[in-house]
Order: sequence, then C-alpha cells, then structure tokens
Amino acid sequence: MTEKILVVAIEFKKGRNWPIKEIAEELKELILSCGGDIVDLVICRGVEPTSKFLIGEGKVKEIAEICGFKEINTVVFSQELKGRQKRNLEKELGTKVIDRTQVILDIFAKHAKSQEGKMQVELAQLQYLLPRLIGKGTEMSRLGGGIGTLGPGETKLEVDRRRIADRIERLKKQLEGVSQIRKTKRKRRQDQKIPAISLVGYTNAGKSTLLNQVTKSEQRVYDGLFTTLDPLSRQYVMPNHQTIVLSDTVGFLHELPHGLIDAFHATLEEIEEADILLHVVDVSSDKFRDFHESVVKVLEELHVQDKPTITVFNKIDKIEDRSELSFLVDSFENVVFVSAQTGENVDYLVDRISKVLAPTLKKVEVYIPLDRMDLVNLLHQEAQVHAIEYTSERVYVCASVPPKVFQIIKGFSSL
Repeated sequence: MTEKILVVAIEFKKGRNWPIKEIAEELKELILSCGGDIVDLVICRGVEPTSKFLIGEGKVKEIAEICGFKEINTVVFSQELKGRQKRNLEKELGTKVIDRTQVILDIFAKHAKSQEGKMQVELAQLQYLLPRLIGKGTEMSRLGGGIGTLGPGETKLEVDRRRIADRIERLKKQLEGVSQIRKTKRKRRQDQKIPAISLVGYTNAGKSTLLNQVTKSEQRVYDGLFTTLDPLSRQYVMPNHQTIVLSDTVGFLHELPHGLIDAFHATLEEIEEADILLHVVDVSSDKFRDFHESVVKVLEELHVQDKPTITVFNKIDKIEDRSELSFLVDSFENVVFVSAQTGENVDYLVDRISKVLAPTLKKVEVYIPLDRMDLVNLLHQEAQVHAIEYTSERVYVCASVPPKVFQIIKGFSSL
C-alpha cells in the first residue's frame, strides 16, 4: 500500500537557507524516489526552532487538521528532528513522522548492492538511530516497513543501546578493513605513477554516464538519486598514451548530513587521493549554481577544495539556446561543456584532462640500442612520441613520458 505523505518544508528565521520552494521541491523528489504518494505540502516560513516540536504549536495543529482530513499516514519534515521532537509530533499528529535524513537513508538502503555499500548504509542508519532511542530501544520496530524505515537487513529489530553501539563499532572496524584494502590498491597505483581522476557532483548530475562515455564501459546507469553508492574505477588510456584511472563516487546533496559523510568516508577516500577532480554539474537545471555550491561545501569539509578541478557542465543536449552558456566560462573554474548522454564534446574533456596532467609528463630524448626494441614499443604504447629516427646502431626517440616510463628509460637519455 502506497503511503499518503504530507511534506513539511521549513525555512528558519536565522541562518542561510535555500529558497523554501527549492527545499520543498528537492524533498518531494527524494520522496518520489522512495515511491511515496505526496498528498499535500505545508510551508513553514521564518521558523524559530522549538525544543518540543521544532515548529510552533499553531502550525502543528494546522498540520494535524490536514492529516485528519486527507487521511495522511506519514509526515516528512525537511529539517532533521531530534528524538523528543519526533515523538511529540507523532503523538500530536497521530501519524508516523520522519525527517529528510531518514528519506535519504531509505534511498541509500534501496541502492546498496555490494557488501561494503550495505555496511555503510547500516552504519549511517544506526548512527542516526542511536541518539533517538528511549528505554529498551523499542523504536527499532520502526524498521518494519514504509518510507524512512527500510532496515539495514542484518540488525535484529529489538536491540538496546549497548548492542547498537557494539554493532556500530564492528561496522567501523570492518569498514576500516575495506579502507586498508583500498589504500593497498591505491599504493600499487601510485607506485606505478598512474594519475587518479575522481568524478564528483550533485546526485543525478550524470557522473556514471560520463564515466561510461569516456571509458566506453558498460556500467549500468539509472536515472535517479544516489544510484551510485560504491566507488567504481576504470582504467583509461588517453590519446597521448598516458594511462589514468577514473573513479565515480556517491552523489552529493544540499546539506548532506554529517553522519552520512562519516559513514561513507571509505568511499570518499577516492576523492581525497585523487590528482584531479571532475566536478560534474547538470547545467540544464535552473538550480545548477546552488548544486555547484553545495558540492563545493562538501569538498571543503573533506579538505580537497584546492585540488586541480575541471568543471564539467553536463546535459548540454537539453539546452535550447547555448549562447546563454558562454558567460559561465569566466564564472567557474576550468570549464568544459559536454553531453555525457550523446558524447558531444567528451573529446574536449579528455583533451583538457591531458593539459592538466601535462606537467606530470617529462620530455626526454633517448637513444635505444637495437637489441632493446621492447623499449621503443613501450614508448609507442605508453608515451607521446614526437620524433623517431633509426640508425644502424640505435634508435633516437623524442617523447613526453609519464613518470613510470621515465624510470624505465632514463638510463638511455645520454650518448
């Protein structure tokens, strides 16, 4: 049975808010991703937060009347609720009450496929739940069903605080193990001097589609929010023969809850270790500036905002008048316009990546003995050859080479 949902969008009196209509629209989109039936919307402007309900009692009574009249069975708040506020609201409204964080967690649970992804989601859910438990933890029964209640799948329903805390510690240790495996793989890649490129962006900006388009891979792509929870990496050989690794990452969101950033730290390490960030932005959205700013804020929290970044304005195939895009070149960092869906301008993006990576290449002149043609082949395969001359005794090659190739051929750089 589809839940009949009332959305409550809140704009606080103090503090910087998104426009209230945009807060409401994004929350609606999140709920629709869970399959809910949105019956009505209540806007709360200029709210002074209260400890009892978060919003004023008059507004609570108005919401209660709507719930009764329209047979609402779930009320979703745009702001995170404390345990006491949630319980007071449920008692007053006579309905289930959840907040935006629970909706996001529900979507995460829906899309978690790998063991790591499931562990990350479970950790985020339990960290959200623990401070909201009372008594013996009977509220775990909320994990039974419906939006905002999709359980992690491995945790028993009736548990107390101690057992939840123990489970959180076990999950953290397991994810630390995953992190160590990733570090080992990254160390191997770094030893080979292979540049790492991470795609970042607001959820549903088209990162996975772009990864597929660049690397010609067949990763399945869905149109929806948070469809990529597990990092996906693909090797790609650039036109100049330089090998790189492209990694897709979980999509960001406006005011992404800190608990989610902490839970997905193992995944986000790919961003921290990247040499270049591709910040993918859905330029067809009228909120693309807000989306861009939200991602930048998360990058600042991860302390990676100073990494070399290419701003990839995606979905230009949806723009009717492209002349309007020209002003963005001066307003954003290192801009490229592409359509990941059609492949338009993706070659320009690859060229831009080459230019950003150019300082990592070393131009050399080497003299290769005729009995080491394997090195000549290596230069053709993994370097950009500018000139080559064959003599009766040796082969002269002028090339731009990546660090790992330079270590192999540097001994041949003099007569």
